Parts: sequence; C-alpha cells; structure tokens
Amino acid sequence: EHEEDFKSVKKFNVFNTNNLWMSLPAIKRVVEENTLDMEIIVNPKQLDGGVNVYQLETAVGAAMKCFDNASGINVPRSRFLPVKKTSDLLLVMSNLYTLDHGSLIMSPKRMFPSTPLVKLGENNFKKVSDFLSRFGSIPDLLELDHITVSGDVTFGRGVSLRGTVIIIANHGDRIDIPTGAILENKIVSGNLRILDH
Repeated sequence: EHEEDFKSVKKFNVFNTNNLWMSLPAIKRVVEENTLDMEIIVNPKQLDGGVNVYQLETAVGAAMKCFDNASGINVPRSRFLPVKKTSDLLLVMSNLYTLDHGSLIMSPKRMFPSTPLVKLGENNFKKVSDFLSRFGSIPDLLELDHITVSGDVTFGRGVSLRGTVIIIANHGDRIDIPTGAILENKIVSGNLRILDH
C-alpha cells in the first residue's frame, strides 16, 4: 500500500539492502519463539513462453523488525555496485572498473566520477547469454555519458563509445558495429552490416 512512498528517495533516502549480518543465537531465538514474521510478496512475472506466473517471495530485510536492537549501515554508492540487469553487467565488465583486493574501483582515467547511463533493449540483451553473444569484446566506456541500444545490435572487438550514443535497429533490421569503431555523440539507426570478403 506504501509502495510509491518507498520509491521516493526524498522520503526514504536509504531503502535497500543486499547484505545482512545476523547473530545465529538471535535467529534461533526468534524461530523457537515463532516470532519471525515475514510477509509474502506476490511478484507477477511472465515466462519466456508468455505464460503468466506469480513468484512468491519474502524480503529478508523486513525480518529486521523481529530482532531487538537491529541497526542499518548506509554504504556509499562507491562501495555498492549491484548487478541486476545486463546494463549493470556491461558497466562492471568494462574498463570503467578495476579489481583491487576484491573491490571494484572506478578507473582514475575516467574524467568524472559518475557512471554512464546504460539502457539495453529487453528483447536482445535481457539474458546474460544473449548479452555476451552480442559483444566481440566489451567496449571502452571511459568517456561514455549515455548509451541506448535497441533491437538486433552486435559490437565487434575494440569498440569505443564516447559521449551520448544511441543505436536503434528497426524491427527486422540488424546493426553490426564494426571492430575498432569509435562512436562519439552518434545516433545509428536502420540497418548496418559490414561483411568481410
């Protein structure tokens, strides 16, 4: 009933959590006392074949109310890089980040600290296997501000994306970004195939 309130970053600037540290004796206590009260979340989904289903789940973070003296820690965005969609995966697989002692660190070569806005089309990039099959290698994103990709689009090896790049293959068309291409502040639409002979 308060879903829209929880989506408001003005009202709740700290809302989500992906890590919980709990005392095992405290968990044992609430389970034995039968006080672990978890609401069921009904999540409508559609399977690949078009079948509508309901996924029933519980939000483990909601269990915090069942424990005395529970507290939360606000982790800065610089230490929290969730990968929920392939657009997030593109960012963390790119040269924007390097791995340093188990932490992803933004490249000092990036001129500004914000991450690019990435929008990848649901039909061709939603599944990780489809996403990976569309890249000869992950493009250079160090100078990228925003990319939108829609339709049947593939990327060759060593592609560099800079500024704002929009690539839209119309239904039934295909766009192949060639190996070594540098796209800076470009809109690519229609049909583009470069074939070796």
